[in-house]
Amino acid sequence: MDASKAEPKLEEQQFWDELDSILNIACPTQHQVDTQLRTYLQLISQYSEEYLQSEYDIVKCGIRLLESKVFNEHQSYARRRLVGRFPKEPADSARLHVITAALLYDGLEHSKTFELMMDQNAFERLILLIWKDAPKLNFGFHKLLLEVTYEMCRIQKLRLQDLEVLDDDFIKYLLELVEDGNGDTDDPYNYAIIKVLLVLNEQYMLSEHSGHSDAPPLTNRVVKVLSFNGPDYKTFGENIILLLNRETETPTQLLILKILFLLFTSANTHEYFYTNDLCVLVDVIIRSLSDLPEDQTMLRHMYLRVFHPLLLNTQLRNPPHYKRAEIVRLLNQLSEMRSKHFSPVDPTTLRLVGRCNKVSWLVESPTEEKAHNLARELLGMSLTDVGSSMSVVEVASVKDKAPVKPSSGKRERGAPPPPPPGRVRGTWGGLEKAPEIRVEAPPIESRKGSLSRTKSPAPGKGDLPVVNGKQPTGKGSFRRRPPPPIPSARSVHAVKVGTGD
Repeated sequence: MDASKAEPKLEEQQFWDELDSILNIACPTQHQVDTQLRTYLQLISQYSEEYLQSEYDIVKCGIRLLESKVFNEHQSYARRRLVGRFPKEPADSARLHVITAALLYDGLEHSKTFELMMDQNAFERLILLIWKDAPKLNFGFHKLLLEVTYEMCRIQKLRLQDLEVLDDDFIKYLLELVEDGNGDTDDPYNYAIIKVLLVLNEQYMLSEHSGHSDAPPLTNRVVKVLSFNGPDYKTFGENIILLLNRETETPTQLLILKILFLLFTSANTHEYFYTNDLCVLVDVIIRSLSDLPEDQTMLRHMYLRVFHPLLLNTQLRNPPHYKRAEIVRLLNQLSEMRSKHFSPVDPTTLRLVGRCNKVSWLVESPTEEKAHNLARELLGMSLTDVGSSMSVVEVASVKDKAPVKPSSGKRERGAPPPPPPGRVRGTWGGLEKAPEIRVEAPPIESRKGSLSRTKSPAPGKGDLPVVNGKQPTGKGSFRRRPPPPIPSARSVHAVKVGTGD
Protein backbone atom coordinates (compact mmCIF):
# COMPACT_ATOMS: atom_id res chain seq x y z
CA MET A 1 0.00 0.00 0.00
CA ASP A 2 2.93 2.31 0.76
CA ALA A 3 4.45 1.43 -2.61
CA SER A 4 1.24 2.43 -4.36
CA LYS A 5 1.31 5.82 -2.68
CA ALA A 6 4.87 6.30 -3.83
CA GLU A 7 3.93 5.69 -7.44
CA PRO A 8 3.58 8.84 -9.53
CA LYS A 9 0.06 9.87 -10.46
CA LEU A 10 -1.01 9.08 -14.02
CA GLU A 11 -2.21 11.72 -16.41
CA GLU A 12 -5.50 11.18 -18.24
CA GLN A 13 -3.97 9.78 -21.41
CA GLN A 14 -1.60 7.66 -19.34
CA PHE A 15 -4.60 6.26 -17.48
CA TRP A 16 -6.24 5.05 -20.70
CA ASP A 17 -2.98 3.67 -22.00
CA GLU A 18 -2.46 1.77 -18.77
CA LEU A 19 -5.93 0.25 -19.07
CA ASP A 20 -5.15 -0.95 -22.60
CA SER A 21 -1.85 -2.48 -21.49
CA ILE A 22 -3.56 -4.39 -18.67
CA LEU A 23 -6.37 -5.73 -20.86
CA ASN A 24 -4.27 -6.76 -23.86
CA ILE A 25 -1.79 -9.09 -22.18
CA ALA A 26 -1.87 -12.74 -23.19
CA CYS A 27 -3.43 -14.86 -20.43
CA PRO A 28 -3.02 -18.57 -21.08
CA THR A 29 -4.66 -19.57 -17.77
CA GLN A 30 -7.81 -18.55 -15.92
CA HIS A 31 -5.73 -17.50 -12.95
CA GLN A 32 -3.99 -14.91 -15.08
CA VAL A 33 -7.39 -13.72 -16.34
CA ASP A 34 -8.46 -13.18 -12.73
CA THR A 35 -5.27 -11.27 -12.04
CA GLN A 36 -5.71 -8.92 -15.01
CA LEU A 37 -9.37 -8.27 -14.25
CA ARG A 38 -8.53 -7.50 -10.63
CA THR A 39 -5.80 -5.07 -11.72
CA TYR A 40 -8.23 -3.45 -14.17
CA LEU A 41 -10.84 -2.85 -11.44
CA GLN A 42 -8.24 -1.53 -9.00
CA LEU A 43 -7.05 1.05 -11.51
CA ILE A 44 -10.67 2.15 -12.04
CA SER A 45 -11.16 2.63 -8.30
CA GLN A 46 -7.96 4.62 -8.01
CA TYR A 47 -8.67 7.14 -10.79
CA SER A 48 -12.50 7.19 -10.98
CA GLU A 49 -12.82 10.61 -9.36
CA GLU A 50 -10.36 12.17 -11.81
CA TYR A 51 -11.11 10.50 -15.15
CA LEU A 52 -14.51 8.72 -14.86
CA GLN A 53 -16.86 11.57 -14.01
CA SER A 54 -19.14 11.44 -17.07
CA GLU A 55 -21.38 8.67 -18.35
CA TYR A 56 -19.41 8.66 -21.58
CA ASP A 57 -16.18 7.85 -19.70
CA ILE A 58 -17.87 5.00 -17.80
CA VAL A 59 -19.23 3.43 -20.99
CA LYS A 60 -15.89 3.95 -22.73
CA CYS A 61 -14.14 2.11 -19.92
CA GLY A 62 -16.56 -0.83 -20.17
CA ILE A 63 -16.33 -1.03 -23.95
CA ARG A 64 -12.53 -1.22 -23.77
CA LEU A 65 -12.89 -4.30 -21.59
CA LEU A 66 -15.25 -5.97 -24.09
CA GLU A 67 -12.86 -5.23 -26.98
CA SER A 68 -9.74 -6.36 -25.12
CA LYS A 69 -7.66 -9.45 -25.71
CA VAL A 70 -8.28 -10.77 -22.21
CA PHE A 71 -12.06 -10.79 -22.67
CA ASN A 72 -12.21 -12.05 -26.27
CA GLU A 73 -9.87 -14.97 -25.67
CA HIS A 74 -11.79 -16.07 -22.56
CA GLN A 75 -15.32 -14.74 -23.14
CA SER A 76 -17.27 -17.38 -21.23
CA TYR A 77 -15.02 -17.30 -18.17
CA ALA A 78 -14.57 -13.50 -18.12
CA ARG A 79 -18.35 -13.02 -18.45
CA ARG A 80 -19.02 -15.29 -15.48
CA ARG A 81 -16.45 -13.41 -13.42
CA LEU A 82 -18.14 -10.07 -14.19
CA VAL A 83 -21.59 -11.44 -13.34
CA GLY A 84 -20.19 -12.85 -10.12
CA ARG A 85 -18.76 -9.46 -9.15
CA PHE A 86 -22.07 -7.64 -9.78
CA PRO A 87 -23.84 -8.64 -6.51
CA LYS A 88 -20.70 -8.10 -4.42
CA GLU A 89 -19.55 -4.61 -5.37
CA PRO A 90 -20.71 -1.69 -3.20
CA ALA A 91 -23.54 0.42 -4.64
CA ASP A 92 -21.54 3.64 -4.63
CA SER A 93 -18.39 2.22 -6.21
CA ALA A 94 -17.20 3.15 -9.69
CA ARG A 95 -16.30 -0.51 -10.25
CA LEU A 96 -19.99 -1.50 -10.10
CA HIS A 97 -20.84 1.28 -12.52
CA VAL A 98 -18.28 0.06 -15.07
CA ILE A 99 -19.27 -3.61 -14.60
CA THR A 100 -22.94 -2.72 -15.19
CA ALA A 101 -22.07 -0.87 -18.42
CA ALA A 102 -19.96 -3.80 -19.63
CA LEU A 103 -22.74 -6.32 -18.87
CA LEU A 104 -25.36 -4.20 -20.66
CA TYR A 105 -23.43 -3.84 -23.92
CA ASP A 106 -22.24 -7.43 -23.81
CA GLY A 107 -25.82 -8.60 -23.26
CA LEU A 108 -27.05 -6.60 -26.24
CA GLU A 109 -24.66 -8.61 -28.41
CA HIS A 110 -24.99 -11.95 -26.59
CA SER A 111 -28.25 -12.70 -24.77
CA LYS A 112 -26.47 -15.38 -22.74
CA THR A 113 -25.14 -12.60 -20.51
CA PHE A 114 -28.64 -11.68 -19.26
CA GLU A 115 -29.56 -15.34 -18.86
CA LEU A 116 -26.44 -15.84 -16.74
CA MET A 117 -27.36 -12.80 -14.63
CA MET A 118 -30.79 -14.31 -14.00
CA ASP A 119 -29.23 -17.62 -12.93
CA GLN A 120 -26.90 -15.79 -10.54
CA ASN A 121 -29.86 -13.98 -8.87
CA ALA A 122 -28.81 -10.61 -10.22
CA PHE A 123 -32.44 -9.48 -10.69
CA GLU A 124 -33.01 -8.97 -6.97
CA ARG A 125 -29.83 -6.90 -6.72
CA LEU A 126 -30.98 -4.77 -9.66
CA ILE A 127 -34.32 -3.99 -8.01
CA LEU A 128 -32.65 -3.05 -4.74
CA LEU A 129 -30.15 -0.82 -6.50
CA ILE A 130 -32.90 0.96 -8.45
CA TRP A 131 -35.21 1.36 -5.48
CA LYS A 132 -33.31 1.51 -2.21
CA ASP A 133 -29.98 2.93 -3.28
CA ALA A 134 -31.34 5.42 -5.83
CA PRO A 135 -30.83 8.55 -3.65
CA LYS A 136 -27.12 7.75 -3.49
CA LEU A 137 -26.74 7.20 -7.23
CA ASN A 138 -26.45 9.62 -10.10
CA PHE A 139 -28.93 9.70 -12.95
CA GLY A 140 -26.50 8.07 -15.37
CA PHE A 141 -25.99 4.98 -13.23
CA HIS A 142 -29.70 4.80 -12.38
CA LYS A 143 -30.62 4.91 -16.07
CA LEU A 144 -28.04 2.19 -16.78
CA LEU A 145 -29.61 -0.07 -14.14
CA LEU A 146 -33.08 0.52 -15.63
CA GLU A 147 -31.84 -0.42 -19.10
CA VAL A 148 -30.27 -3.64 -17.81
CA THR A 149 -33.54 -4.53 -16.05
CA TYR A 150 -35.55 -3.92 -19.21
CA GLU A 151 -33.26 -6.03 -21.38
CA MET A 152 -33.21 -8.87 -18.86
CA CYS A 153 -37.02 -8.99 -18.72
CA ARG A 154 -37.46 -8.52 -22.45
CA ILE A 155 -35.62 -11.64 -23.62
CA GLN A 156 -36.64 -14.15 -20.94
CA LYS A 157 -39.38 -15.02 -18.50
CA LEU A 158 -38.87 -14.12 -14.87
CA ARG A 159 -39.14 -16.78 -12.22
CA LEU A 160 -41.79 -16.62 -9.52
CA GLN A 161 -39.21 -15.81 -6.86
CA ASP A 162 -38.04 -12.88 -8.96
CA LEU A 163 -41.57 -11.49 -9.35
CA GLU A 164 -42.15 -11.85 -5.62
CA VAL A 165 -39.34 -9.33 -5.07
CA LEU A 166 -41.59 -6.66 -6.58
CA ASP A 167 -44.28 -5.01 -4.50
CA ASP A 168 -46.71 -2.10 -4.75
CA ASP A 169 -44.27 0.39 -3.29
CA PHE A 170 -41.69 -0.31 -5.98
CA ILE A 171 -44.28 0.23 -8.75
CA LYS A 172 -45.41 3.46 -7.06
CA TYR A 173 -41.80 4.58 -6.87
CA LEU A 174 -41.35 4.17 -10.63
CA LEU A 175 -44.64 5.93 -11.39
CA GLU A 176 -43.65 8.82 -9.13
CA LEU A 177 -40.39 9.16 -11.07
CA VAL A 178 -42.47 9.52 -14.24
CA GLU A 179 -44.61 12.19 -12.59
CA ASP A 180 -41.52 14.06 -11.40
CA GLY A 181 -40.19 14.05 -14.97
CA ASN A 182 -43.14 16.24 -16.07
CA GLY A 183 -44.06 13.76 -18.78
CA ASP A 184 -41.16 14.53 -21.08
CA THR A 185 -41.12 11.56 -23.49
CA ASP A 186 -37.95 12.87 -25.10
CA ASP A 187 -36.05 12.42 -21.83
CA PRO A 188 -34.06 9.15 -22.08
CA TYR A 189 -34.23 8.69 -18.33
CA ASN A 190 -38.02 8.99 -18.33
CA TYR A 191 -38.26 6.66 -21.33
CA ALA A 192 -36.18 4.00 -19.53
CA ILE A 193 -38.55 4.07 -16.53
CA ILE A 194 -41.63 3.66 -18.71
CA LYS A 195 -40.10 0.72 -20.57
CA VAL A 196 -39.42 -1.06 -17.27
CA LEU A 197 -43.07 -0.64 -16.24
CA LEU A 198 -44.21 -1.97 -19.61
CA VAL A 199 -41.98 -5.03 -19.50
CA LEU A 200 -42.97 -5.82 -15.89
CA ASN A 201 -46.61 -5.78 -16.98
CA GLU A 202 -45.67 -8.22 -19.72
CA GLN A 203 -44.01 -10.50 -17.16
CA TYR A 204 -47.17 -10.55 -15.06
CA MET A 205 -49.20 -11.46 -18.12
CA LEU A 206 -46.79 -14.31 -18.89
CA SER A 207 -47.02 -15.60 -15.34
CA GLU A 208 -50.81 -15.99 -15.70
CA HIS A 209 -50.21 -18.52 -18.49
CA SER A 210 -47.32 -20.32 -16.84
CA GLY A 211 -49.30 -23.53 -16.50
CA HIS A 212 -48.72 -23.93 -12.74
CA SER A 213 -52.28 -24.70 -11.70
CA ASP A 214 -51.33 -25.50 -8.12
CA ALA A 215 -49.84 -22.05 -7.43
CA PRO A 216 -52.18 -19.06 -7.05
CA PRO A 217 -51.84 -16.48 -9.82
CA LEU A 218 -49.74 -13.46 -9.04
CA THR A 219 -51.39 -10.07 -8.87
CA ASN A 220 -50.42 -7.71 -11.67
CA ARG A 221 -49.07 -4.95 -9.47
CA VAL A 222 -48.79 -2.43 -12.32
CA VAL A 223 -52.52 -2.63 -13.08
CA LYS A 224 -53.34 -2.86 -9.37
CA VAL A 225 -51.56 0.39 -8.51
CA LEU A 226 -53.18 2.18 -11.44
CA SER A 227 -56.58 0.80 -10.41
CA PHE A 228 -56.40 2.22 -6.89
CA ASN A 229 -54.18 5.25 -7.49
CA GLY A 230 -54.79 6.06 -11.15
CA PRO A 231 -55.60 9.78 -10.69
CA ASP A 232 -52.22 10.27 -9.03
CA TYR A 233 -50.30 8.88 -12.01
CA LYS A 234 -52.00 10.38 -15.08
CA THR A 235 -48.67 11.32 -16.67
CA PHE A 236 -47.83 7.67 -17.27
CA GLY A 237 -51.02 7.24 -19.32
CA GLU A 238 -50.27 10.33 -21.40
CA ASN A 239 -46.73 9.13 -22.07
CA ILE A 240 -47.57 5.64 -23.28
CA ILE A 241 -50.03 7.05 -25.83
CA LEU A 242 -47.44 9.54 -27.06
CA LEU A 243 -44.85 6.76 -27.26
CA LEU A 244 -47.23 4.58 -29.26
CA ASN A 245 -47.66 7.45 -31.70
CA ARG A 246 -43.87 7.77 -32.18
CA GLU A 247 -42.62 4.22 -31.67
CA THR A 248 -41.32 2.33 -34.71
CA GLU A 249 -40.09 -0.87 -33.06
CA THR A 250 -42.70 -3.63 -33.09
CA PRO A 251 -41.76 -5.18 -29.69
CA THR A 252 -42.25 -1.87 -27.88
CA GLN A 253 -45.53 -1.23 -29.70
CA LEU A 254 -46.80 -4.62 -28.57
CA LEU A 255 -45.83 -3.92 -24.96
CA ILE A 256 -47.77 -0.63 -25.01
CA LEU A 257 -50.83 -2.23 -26.62
CA LYS A 258 -50.87 -5.03 -24.04
CA ILE A 259 -51.01 -2.68 -21.07
CA LEU A 260 -53.66 -0.60 -22.85
CA PHE A 261 -55.72 -3.75 -23.33
CA LEU A 262 -55.58 -4.54 -19.62
CA LEU A 263 -56.46 -0.98 -18.63
CA PHE A 264 -59.47 -0.89 -20.98
CA THR A 265 -60.75 -4.29 -19.85
CA SER A 266 -60.34 -3.70 -16.09
CA ALA A 267 -63.41 -2.09 -14.54
CA ASN A 268 -61.42 0.20 -12.24
CA THR A 269 -59.33 1.66 -15.06
CA HIS A 270 -61.93 2.12 -17.80
CA GLU A 271 -61.71 5.89 -17.43
CA TYR A 272 -58.09 6.17 -16.31
CA PHE A 273 -57.17 8.25 -19.38
CA TYR A 274 -58.28 11.76 -20.20
CA THR A 275 -60.82 12.03 -23.03
CA ASN A 276 -58.43 14.08 -25.17
CA ASP A 277 -55.80 11.36 -24.83
CA LEU A 278 -58.34 8.76 -25.92
CA CYS A 279 -59.11 10.82 -29.02
CA VAL A 280 -55.41 10.90 -29.81
CA LEU A 281 -55.29 7.13 -29.36
CA VAL A 282 -58.19 6.69 -31.79
CA ASP A 283 -56.30 8.76 -34.37
CA VAL A 284 -53.17 6.65 -33.83
CA ILE A 285 -55.07 3.37 -34.23
CA ILE A 286 -56.88 4.55 -37.38
CA ARG A 287 -53.61 5.66 -38.94
CA SER A 288 -51.74 2.53 -37.92
CA LEU A 289 -54.39 0.10 -39.13
CA SER A 290 -54.63 1.96 -42.43
CA ASP A 291 -50.86 2.02 -43.01
CA LEU A 292 -49.76 -1.35 -41.63
CA PRO A 293 -48.19 -3.61 -44.28
CA GLU A 294 -49.80 -6.93 -44.99
CA ASP A 295 -47.13 -8.97 -43.21
CA GLN A 296 -47.68 -7.19 -39.85
CA THR A 297 -50.51 -9.55 -38.90
CA MET A 298 -49.67 -9.81 -35.20
CA LEU A 299 -49.54 -6.06 -34.73
CA ARG A 300 -52.80 -5.59 -36.66
CA HIS A 301 -54.55 -8.14 -34.45
CA MET A 302 -53.26 -6.44 -31.29
CA TYR A 303 -54.50 -3.04 -32.44
CA LEU A 304 -57.95 -4.52 -33.09
CA ARG A 305 -57.98 -6.25 -29.70
CA VAL A 306 -57.33 -2.90 -28.03
CA PHE A 307 -59.77 -1.05 -30.29
CA HIS A 308 -62.83 -3.00 -29.13
CA PRO A 309 -62.65 -2.27 -25.36
CA LEU A 310 -61.51 1.28 -26.13
CA LEU A 311 -64.75 1.94 -28.03
CA LEU A 312 -66.93 -0.11 -25.70
CA ASN A 313 -65.81 0.72 -22.16
CA THR A 314 -64.22 4.16 -22.12
CA GLN A 315 -65.91 7.56 -22.16
CA LEU A 316 -65.80 7.48 -25.97
CA ARG A 317 -69.05 5.52 -25.79
CA ASN A 318 -70.84 8.72 -24.75
CA PRO A 319 -71.92 11.25 -27.38
CA PRO A 320 -70.63 13.09 -29.25
CA HIS A 321 -69.02 9.97 -30.69
CA TYR A 322 -65.53 10.81 -31.88
CA LYS A 323 -64.91 10.09 -35.59
CA ARG A 324 -67.72 7.58 -35.89
CA ALA A 325 -67.85 7.73 -39.69
CA GLU A 326 -64.08 7.25 -40.02
CA ILE A 327 -64.14 4.25 -37.67
CA VAL A 328 -66.98 2.58 -39.56
CA ARG A 329 -65.22 3.19 -42.87
CA LEU A 330 -61.96 1.72 -41.51
CA LEU A 331 -63.68 -1.42 -40.24
CA ASN A 332 -65.38 -1.88 -43.60
CA GLN A 333 -62.05 -1.56 -45.39
CA LEU A 334 -60.38 -4.09 -43.09
CA SER A 335 -63.13 -6.65 -43.65
CA GLU A 336 -63.08 -6.16 -47.43
CA MET A 337 -59.34 -5.76 -47.94
CA ARG A 338 -59.05 -8.05 -50.94
CA SER A 339 -57.88 -7.29 -54.43
CA LYS A 340 -55.24 -8.44 -56.85
CA HIS A 341 -52.62 -6.82 -54.60
CA PHE A 342 -53.80 -8.41 -51.34
CA SER A 343 -54.47 -11.93 -50.20
CA PRO A 344 -57.85 -12.75 -48.60
CA VAL A 345 -58.45 -11.38 -45.13
CA ASP A 346 -57.43 -13.87 -42.44
CA PRO A 347 -60.21 -15.25 -40.20
CA THR A 348 -58.79 -13.67 -37.03
CA THR A 349 -58.95 -10.19 -38.54
CA LEU A 350 -62.55 -10.79 -39.66
CA ARG A 351 -63.48 -11.99 -36.18
CA LEU A 352 -61.87 -9.00 -34.46
CA VAL A 353 -63.42 -6.54 -36.92
CA GLY A 354 -66.82 -8.15 -36.40
CA ARG A 355 -66.41 -7.70 -32.65
CA CYS A 356 -65.74 -3.99 -33.12
CA ASN A 357 -68.72 -3.63 -35.45
CA LYS A 358 -71.02 -4.84 -32.66
CA VAL A 359 -70.27 -1.83 -30.47
CA SER A 360 -73.66 -0.22 -29.93
CA TRP A 361 -72.82 3.31 -31.06
CA LEU A 362 -71.26 2.04 -34.28
CA VAL A 363 -74.35 0.05 -35.29
CA GLU A 364 -76.60 1.85 -37.77
CA SER A 365 -79.93 3.08 -36.47
CA PRO A 366 -83.12 2.15 -38.40
CA THR A 367 -83.30 5.67 -39.82
CA GLU A 368 -79.72 5.51 -41.10
CA GLU A 369 -80.23 2.07 -42.57
CA LYS A 370 -83.39 3.22 -44.37
CA ALA A 371 -81.52 6.24 -45.77
CA HIS A 372 -78.67 4.04 -46.96
CA ASN A 373 -81.04 1.60 -48.66
CA LEU A 374 -82.89 4.45 -50.34
CA ALA A 375 -79.61 5.92 -51.59
CA ARG A 376 -78.56 2.58 -53.02
CA GLU A 377 -81.90 1.98 -54.76
CA LEU A 378 -82.40 5.43 -56.26
CA LEU A 379 -78.87 6.73 -56.73
CA GLY A 380 -76.69 3.65 -56.63
CA MET A 381 -74.73 5.34 -53.83
CA SER A 382 -73.67 4.38 -50.35
CA LEU A 383 -73.89 7.04 -47.68
CA THR A 384 -71.33 5.17 -45.60
CA ASP A 385 -68.63 4.80 -48.21
CA VAL A 386 -69.47 8.14 -49.87
CA GLY A 387 -69.13 6.54 -53.26
CA SER A 388 -71.33 5.71 -56.26
CA SER A 389 -71.82 2.67 -58.43
CA MET A 390 -73.15 4.76 -61.32
CA SER A 391 -70.95 5.87 -64.16
CA VAL A 392 -70.85 9.32 -65.68
CA VAL A 393 -72.74 8.08 -68.74
CA GLU A 394 -75.54 6.69 -66.56
CA VAL A 395 -75.85 9.94 -64.67
CA ALA A 396 -76.01 11.91 -67.92
CA SER A 397 -78.67 9.60 -69.34
CA VAL A 398 -81.16 10.28 -66.57
CA LYS A 399 -80.73 14.05 -66.68
CA ASP A 400 -83.88 15.86 -67.82
CA LYS A 401 -83.70 17.73 -71.10
CA ALA A 402 -84.16 21.48 -70.95
CA PRO A 403 -87.68 22.49 -72.12
CA VAL A 404 -88.11 24.57 -75.25
CA LYS A 405 -88.65 28.13 -74.15
CA PRO A 406 -90.52 30.55 -76.46
CA SER A 407 -88.81 33.74 -77.47
CA SER A 408 -90.59 37.08 -77.24
CA GLY A 409 -88.20 39.15 -79.19
CA LYS A 410 -85.23 40.91 -77.76
CA ARG A 411 -84.67 40.86 -74.04
CA GLU A 412 -81.77 41.68 -71.82
CA ARG A 413 -79.09 39.08 -71.27
CA GLY A 414 -79.69 37.15 -68.09
CA ALA A 415 -83.39 38.11 -67.91
CA PRO A 416 -85.68 35.28 -66.81
CA PRO A 417 -87.86 33.66 -69.48
CA PRO A 418 -91.53 34.67 -69.69
CA PRO A 419 -93.90 32.63 -67.52
CA PRO A 420 -96.08 30.02 -69.20
CA PRO A 421 -99.76 30.81 -69.91
CA GLY A 422 -101.90 31.00 -66.82
CA ARG A 423 -98.97 31.76 -64.54
CA VAL A 424 -97.50 35.00 -63.29
CA ARG A 425 -94.14 35.55 -61.64
CA GLY A 426 -94.45 35.93 -57.88
CA THR A 427 -92.68 38.23 -55.47
CA TRP A 428 -89.79 35.83 -54.81
CA GLY A 429 -89.18 34.88 -58.41
CA GLY A 430 -91.32 31.73 -58.40
CA LEU A 431 -94.39 30.99 -60.49
CA GLU A 432 -97.79 31.52 -58.95
CA LYS A 433 -101.22 30.90 -60.32
CA ALA A 434 -102.74 33.91 -62.08
CA PRO A 435 -105.81 35.45 -60.37
CA GLU A 436 -109.08 34.06 -61.60
CA ILE A 437 -111.02 36.42 -64.01
CA ARG A 438 -114.68 36.67 -63.38
CA VAL A 439 -116.80 37.79 -66.33
CA GLU A 440 -120.21 39.30 -65.48
CA ALA A 441 -122.97 39.47 -68.02
CA PRO A 442 -124.31 42.99 -68.81
CA PRO A 443 -127.74 43.82 -67.31
CA ILE A 444 -130.79 43.21 -69.53
CA GLU A 445 -133.22 46.14 -69.38
CA SER A 446 -136.23 44.54 -70.97
CA ARG A 447 -137.17 41.65 -73.10
CA LYS A 448 -137.87 43.92 -76.04
CA GLY A 449 -135.14 46.33 -75.46
CA SER A 450 -131.66 45.76 -76.69
CA LEU A 451 -128.46 46.00 -74.91
CA SER A 452 -127.27 49.58 -75.14
CA ARG A 453 -123.66 49.97 -76.00
CA THR A 454 -121.71 53.13 -76.52
CA LYS A 455 -119.88 53.21 -79.72
CA SER A 456 -116.26 53.78 -79.42
CA PRO A 457 -113.37 53.59 -81.72
CA ALA A 458 -111.85 50.23 -82.36
CA PRO A 459 -109.63 49.27 -79.49
CA GLY A 460 -106.04 49.72 -80.19
CA LYS A 461 -103.08 47.81 -78.84
CA GLY A 462 -103.25 47.80 -75.14
CA ASP A 463 -106.82 49.25 -74.98
CA LEU A 464 -109.70 47.49 -73.30
CA PRO A 465 -113.26 47.23 -74.64
CA VAL A 466 -115.83 49.67 -73.24
CA VAL A 467 -119.01 48.24 -71.73
CA ASN A 468 -121.86 50.56 -70.71
CA GLY A 469 -119.62 53.56 -71.07
CA LYS A 470 -117.05 52.26 -68.63
CA GLN A 471 -113.66 50.66 -69.10
CA PRO A 472 -113.11 47.99 -66.44
CA THR A 473 -109.71 48.13 -64.79
CA GLY A 474 -110.10 46.71 -61.24
CA LYS A 475 -110.38 43.28 -59.70
CA GLY A 476 -113.17 41.16 -60.95
CA SER A 477 -113.08 42.67 -64.44
CA PHE A 478 -113.26 40.58 -67.53
CA ARG A 479 -109.76 41.56 -68.60
CA ARG A 480 -108.01 38.64 -70.19
CA ARG A 481 -104.33 38.10 -70.64
CA PRO A 482 -103.08 38.35 -74.19
CA PRO A 483 -102.06 35.05 -75.76
CA PRO A 484 -98.37 34.18 -75.52
CA PRO A 485 -96.23 35.32 -78.42
CA ILE A 486 -95.55 32.88 -81.20
CA PRO A 487 -91.96 31.62 -81.01
CA SER A 488 -89.71 33.08 -83.58
CA ALA A 489 -88.29 30.85 -86.24
CA ARG A 490 -84.84 32.08 -85.24
CA SER A 491 -85.31 31.25 -81.56
CA VAL A 492 -82.45 29.22 -80.15
CA HIS A 493 -84.82 26.69 -78.62
CA ALA A 494 -86.75 26.28 -81.86
CA VAL A 495 -83.77 25.44 -84.02
CA LYS A 496 -83.79 21.77 -84.86
CA VAL A 497 -80.46 20.00 -84.65
CA GLY A 498 -79.86 17.80 -87.60
CA THR A 499 -78.44 14.32 -87.41
CA GLY A 500 -75.40 15.35 -89.38
CA ASP A 501 -74.21 16.61 -92.67
